[in-house]
Amino acid sequence: MYRFGLVLLGLLALGDLATPLVTDGEHPPMSIAIGAAVIGLISVVLVVFAWRGKRWALAPLITLRLASALLAVPAFFESGVPTAAVLAAGVGVAATVVGVIAVLLPKRELVGAR
Repeated sequence: MYRFGLVLLGLLALGDLATPLVTDGEHPPMSIAIGAAVIGLISVVLVVFAWRGKRWALAPLITLRLASALLAVPAFFESGVPTAAVLAAGVGVAATVVGVIAVLLPKRELVGAR
């Protein structure tokens, strides 16, 4: 589950990196898109460290991914946001929650396996 969570959080981070390239400047605003890209870049670096077993990278990674999800929340409440953007925000928030839970779940060993 740990690696699955890291892959999911890494894919979300790569999506954040692309945000300035896909925005129309209004949905999301360019300032939010650039902020998301910065969060995405740092998240990608942290995913690499976590993949290599550096547990210290998890706390900042989770914090940044949750911050990225919070950047998407206004899409649910602002008027005039395209439906596709609202759906993308919803999928992103849900995937973030799943990814964070996956990396935090304790490692389980199979009974009798050794």
